[in-house]
Amino acid sequence: MTENAHQQPPAPDTELPTQYAPAEVEETLYARWVERGYFEADAKSDKPPYTIVIPPPNVTGALHLGHAFQHTLMDALTRRKRMQGYETLWLPGMDHAGIATQNKVEQQLAEEGKSRHDIGRAAFVEKTWQWKKEYGGKILGQMRRLGDGVDWSRERFTMDEGLSRAVQKIFKDLFDDGLIYRAERIINWCPRCLTAISDIEVDYQDDDGELVSLTYGEGDETVVVATTRVETMLGDTAVAVHPEDERYAHLIGRRIKLPLTDRTIPVVADAHVDPEFGTGAVKVTPAHDPNDFAIGQRHGLETLTVMDERGVITVPGPFQGLDRFEARAAIVAAMREQGRVVAEKRPYVHSVGHCSRCKTTIEPRLSLQWWVKVETLAQAAGDAVRDGRVTLHPKEMEKRYFDWVDNLNDWCISRQLWWGHRIPVWYGPGGEVVCVGPDEQPPGTEAEGWTQDEDVLDTWFSSGLWPFSTLGWPERTDDLAKFYPTDVLLTGHDIIFFWVVRMMMFGLYAMDGEIPFKTVALTGLVRDEFGKKMSKSNPNAVDPIDWMDAYGSDAVRFTLARGANPGADVPIGEDWVQASRNFANKIWNATRFALMNGATVEGPLPEPAAMSATDRWILSRLNKTVAEVDAFYEDYQFAKVSDALYHFAWDEVFDWYVELSKTTFMAGGEPAKVSGRVLGEVLDVTLRLLHPVVPFVTETLWTTLTGGESVVVADWPADSGFRDDAAEREIATVQQVVTEVRRFKGDQGLKAGQRVPARLTLDGTALAPHETAIRQLLKLQPEGPEFQATATLPVAGAQVALDLSGAIDVAAERKRLTKDLAAAEKDKAQSLAKLGNEGFLAKAPDKVVDGIKSRLSKAEEDITRLQSQLDRLPQA
Repeated sequence: MTENAHQQPPAPDTELPTQYAPAEVEETLYARWVERGYFEADAKSDKPPYTIVIPPPNVTGALHLGHAFQHTLMDALTRRKRMQGYETLWLPGMDHAGIATQNKVEQQLAEEGKSRHDIGRAAFVEKTWQWKKEYGGKILGQMRRLGDGVDWSRERFTMDEGLSRAVQKIFKDLFDDGLIYRAERIINWCPRCLTAISDIEVDYQDDDGELVSLTYGEGDETVVVATTRVETMLGDTAVAVHPEDERYAHLIGRRIKLPLTDRTIPVVADAHVDPEFGTGAVKVTPAHDPNDFAIGQRHGLETLTVMDERGVITVPGPFQGLDRFEARAAIVAAMREQGRVVAEKRPYVHSVGHCSRCKTTIEPRLSLQWWVKVETLAQAAGDAVRDGRVTLHPKEMEKRYFDWVDNLNDWCISRQLWWGHRIPVWYGPGGEVVCVGPDEQPPGTEAEGWTQDEDVLDTWFSSGLWPFSTLGWPERTDDLAKFYPTDVLLTGHDIIFFWVVRMMMFGLYAMDGEIPFKTVALTGLVRDEFGKKMSKSNPNAVDPIDWMDAYGSDAVRFTLARGANPGADVPIGEDWVQASRNFANKIWNATRFALMNGATVEGPLPEPAAMSATDRWILSRLNKTVAEVDAFYEDYQFAKVSDALYHFAWDEVFDWYVELSKTTFMAGGEPAKVSGRVLGEVLDVTLRLLHPVVPFVTETLWTTLTGGESVVVADWPADSGFRDDAAEREIATVQQVVTEVRRFKGDQGLKAGQRVPARLTLDGTALAPHETAIRQLLKLQPEGPEFQATATLPVAGAQVALDLSGAIDVAAERKRLTKDLAAAEKDKAQSLAKLGNEGFLAKAPDKVVDGIKSRLSKAEEDITRLQSQLDRLPQA
């Protein structure tokens, strides 16, 4: 029926332990996969390529649920493609994580009573490399625990020799093309880390601050401004108003007194000011606010920096030497003494940026930095999506992508750190500025007056090269020729702006207009079972390794994949991981049953005419599932892939086919051999379909069932086209009968396994060949000489008569049902009365009315159900 990797398999070992113990097999299986080179890609292969470069985790990081989630999905994609016959490369690596790693090493030095300045730059960088060697890369071992099928022979690091060369090359190219420049701009500054940081490294949270309204000027030149950062007033160089605001028309162009200083500042007219907000007048501090900086540029205002790099006031006077927050309180007190505080609002909750590394409040700061001019680069990145060369999944994410890329500001790429790629620019004794490429020598020595720029590049600069630098660029390597462009970038929607766009810009620029990836599959974020964001500061943070230890890696992977709807956040709780562990156990037990009952993959499938309807039904459903799973994979619908496999495997194979076939296996003979071959085929294909998501348990079971080398290198199942709609209808009828009788028995309070005598009238229906199986599934005994049909169920053209006389008290059961029916009818009448009362409806809240409608709906459902149960019981 399907092609697979075991054309003539050896006789399988049909012995499986009674229970699946993940801890006993996972490490051994993964080591075997790596040792055999299953995950290594061959650039010389004539197979079609399929490439994913893993979003590089930080060298300081450990596996968290977000990593586990995305790695599971990437592993599923690459395992499937490998099975489909592609030369598959999933390339691993790590990011040097400039700020995070430097902080780690500085903490070590602090424990020794030293700072980086005490040991100097060269020694500090050497110590950081030692730290990386000793402590970095913990996450790589954890990726093995998860089962990541990456090509470890191609592992990269953003500061390895090859990638460092790529960084210097593209910097030089951009510099020569006028796309990198140095200028003073407002940046995000961390007074603790003492560096500029990118937007993605700023965490915004609502803080309890204060909004203070202050009076500037004197007499008829008075203006009231409001601010949450009073300390910056020392650097004000203007007050801005809207040009059409008549309240301030007489002040535009005049100068007013700036309190607490000996300066006067102009009142300028700027359309950026919203006259409806506050007083319609805003203080302008160009050196400490990005919007103010823009106003300052438009009006040629002076820029005054009033704090040093640690957030300490530097303006001569009574506030000099105070920390910014100390100065805030002191300045408010001084203004209050002068009667210039008009209003104070505390607490004033507003969004404040904090450094994601150290949680320090970010200070907008005017600073001389290196920038990438993004206009043409961003245009190219937008066009690649607009013209369809790059596809975003889900498509709804395109709007967010365009909103960002079409309005992108120039990118600050310099960082005031020692760990990272040092900016390859040298300054000469005569003011010369020389950018040096990877094959060039510095223009002179330090003794000759030449010095290299002290700053390093933003970590996102090097990771923006990741899709092609990891494949050997700027050299035209075999890997680059074979595996570029990559096929899929799978990453969280939260970094679409900060990383995806930058890879697009750099890829299109460096690779002569060739896209870095064909598809961007954007995922949501992992949250707890209540939908709350997981955080180390909350008690809801989970270490996935703990869950792997408790339930196995497959259980964690399957839980994550089942929640992976495109672009949507993923809630996850431990109960769900337990349920996935139960699914792995179900697969295990069903395969044990199959092996003990002669399931086999040897030889061709029997002809359809030799099969039972049950056999033909499951093969038809199997092929439809193969087609369905393929379609979901192509659309990156991982949750639907997992659900389809879960319900097919558990519901149709294990709960129905296996149960319906038990009587055949017990009877033996040729029908049992046919069903054994069919069951072997179904399990073989099902295990291969499941493998990309749950690799460990499927490897153990598939190799045991088939005797094949490894499911990792087995063929991906193909839809043979076999369909049998008639068999599907026939088995659907059997399922209907079994389900209806089970429901009736449950309604009468009978236990699932409780046996009752029954008479089945199946003649003339498609159910007749299945009577033995139906009786087995429903625990129905043959009718004896004293059989009394106390309840008769007409189902699907057949009749099932049950003798409940020895199982229940019919009179008592009728009394109970009659009482429940009366209560339901009373609920219905009361609900209808309220909903028919126009006066009540006019006054009642919508929530109350909706509750009554729900109550009515439930009452009507209960009446239907209870009346049906009464009708099926004999008269007492």
